[in-house]
Amino acid sequence: MDAGGLQGATAIPDTDQIKTFKEFLSNYNKLSEVCFTDCVWDFTTRKVSKGEDSCALNCAEKYLKMNQRISTRFQEFQLMANENAMAAVTNTSLV
Repeated sequence: MDAGGLQGATAIPDTDQIKTFKEFLSNYNKLSEVCFTDCVWDFTTRKVSKGEDSCALNCAEKYLKMNQRISTRFQEFQLMANENAMAAVTNTSLV
């Protein structure tokens, strides 16, 4: 028997949905790693201290706000680039 019972199955193409999910997981993993490294410092107890908890909450909030701001700025630059490209095409066709 083959591993997982997928013998002869065709590969699933990378759709936009899969790419979006991979990007989400990548961001989630990066957020977890950064905030864990910065905020968890006491491994002598099973409980999360109030300081660690508030640090992790602030870290996650800042990371998400930063990510949102970068995405917004990227969209603005894409829009400007598209407008400039359209203007260049329009100017070229008028000449």
